[in-house]
Amino acid sequence: MTSFFVLIRSSRLSFLLFFLAACCLTGQAYSQDTEGSAAAPAVSETDSSETLAAAPASARPEAAPAEENKGLVRRLNDALKPIDDKFGEINAIVAGEVIFRAIPLEAAPADGSDPKSIPAAVLVLLAGATFFTLRMKFINFRGFKHAILVTAGKYDDPADDGEVTHFQALTAALSATVGLGNIGGVATAIALGGPGATLWMMLAGFIGMTSKFVECTLGQMYREVRPDGRIMGGAMFYLSRGLKEMGLGPLGKVLGVMFAVLCVGGSFAGGNSYQVNQSLTVVGTAIPFFAAPVGAEADYRWVYGLVMALLVGIVIIGGIRRIAGVAEKIVPAMCGIYVLAALAILVMNASAIPAAFGSIISGAMNPSAAFGGFIGVLVMGFKRAAFSNEAGVGSAAIAHAAAKTDHPVREGLVALLEPFIDTVVICTMTALVIIVTGAYQPESGPEYARFIADQNGAGLTALAMDSQISGFKYVLCVCVMLFAFSTMISWSYYGERCWAYLFGDNSSMSYRMVFVVFTFLGSVISATNVMDFGDLMIFGMAIPNIIGLVLLSGKVARALDEYMAKLKSGELDIEN
Repeated sequence: MTSFFVLIRSSRLSFLLFFLAACCLTGQAYSQDTEGSAAAPAVSETDSSETLAAAPASARPEAAPAEENKGLVRRLNDALKPIDDKFGEINAIVAGEVIFRAIPLEAAPADGSDPKSIPAAVLVLLAGATFFTLRMKFINFRGFKHAILVTAGKYDDPADDGEVTHFQALTAALSATVGLGNIGGVATAIALGGPGATLWMMLAGFIGMTSKFVECTLGQMYREVRPDGRIMGGAMFYLSRGLKEMGLGPLGKVLGVMFAVLCVGGSFAGGNSYQVNQSLTVVGTAIPFFAAPVGAEADYRWVYGLVMALLVGIVIIGGIRRIAGVAEKIVPAMCGIYVLAALAILVMNASAIPAAFGSIISGAMNPSAAFGGFIGVLVMGFKRAAFSNEAGVGSAAIAHAAAKTDHPVREGLVALLEPFIDTVVICTMTALVIIVTGAYQPESGPEYARFIADQNGAGLTALAMDSQISGFKYVLCVCVMLFAFSTMISWSYYGERCWAYLFGDNSSMSYRMVFVVFTFLGSVISATNVMDFGDLMIFGMAIPNIIGLVLLSGKVARALDEYMAKLKSGELDIEN
């Protein structure tokens, strides 16, 4: 009994219990508010003020104060609206003028229409990936086999400094990138860019492998091992320490802090609340209990937020070891289920596969003007790949810095498998399913046309798969929940490490508590502009990161040459 009360007094469990009670009370108020609105007398649009004035005073509906009819959550959303509107203005500037500024790729057409363009962030990521691929002499192909062997555990040494194995680091990083974009984003890209976007998406995935290699190698090179064995590493460290070695200390410090601030903001929104919000939309289509209320129906979406918050809280409080332990089980399972389902659909439509590849190639090289022509399709494919695998953003370096190894290049090679799995395998599977089922064509049916018009890629994918495997929407619902959950637990670690970089190691628990609160808020807050701003911060991380990667690429290239020479001579085999 004594030990029980000691446990209750612990800060971690006390927070979870307090949070559970607070969320339940908030959710109850939220549901009662929606139900209560059903009992309020409604006045139709045809009722006139004259009619009401002519009625006896006793017969007139008593006007209740507006604030009294509003529940806690609605009052919160109303209070946030001015802030949300302001963020909308900020987003327009940050996105339109900086991160996603349109870089024209052709001369202005004679008809006065806008020239084809590419978002600045996507161009930076692709230019960096191309440079690194050439600088590292196509290590994405040369080192592929060795990367698989390392991931399989052939070179594992438990005595090496670190907190997780190569495989755990890979799955932890993959869990942050394999998500809703693989399901919904790809379908939207095919619907808007045509089948040809698939080829360019795959190409971008291949060259993005080298960006991951460079940033994760540097993450290992400049990591710090604390006295208790915990690891601190990531872009903020190789930016500050690496550039200092080059005599660029002030620049490195600024870039490191800039990256950390952007990562923290992105982890709360794009890596957390946004995941809850978007997955809830998909889950609501399969489970009406979690669907957005219609009219005066009660709103129980908060229950989904509460469940996700508790699950996330239980995992992330345990740190990277528990996150990696969960990720190494979830990621193979969710990827396996999804890929097997996609393969089953492709086998069922085997006769359509040759035509699908034909449309991919012809659509990439000679696309229809309806899909924006050659440049429009190319940009759509590259954009989807960049948004999906996050190669060059710098986030994955935080997870891979914790891997047990004494060869930084070795972990960089493991990391290059991420864009291959995320983009070349899973995204391509989704694309093929969308193409062979014809789901990207509005004429396939009114439901398809509606999802295409609304750019609801997740709904489009669910409809396409459910048309081939009856009831698969429920399986996809589980996959979406796992995708969102795995993304959130990994991004919590990214944000927590950057938070600790800014405020010290002892501040980690405060970050985790705030993160869990944002998980719940993702299910009830309608401040979309605030969440969109957080999403923009993730791609803003690419700006300081790419600058640092280019400046430090020479050091990585030299380390790679040394490592490959040892591998060729057999020296690394002797070590193990």
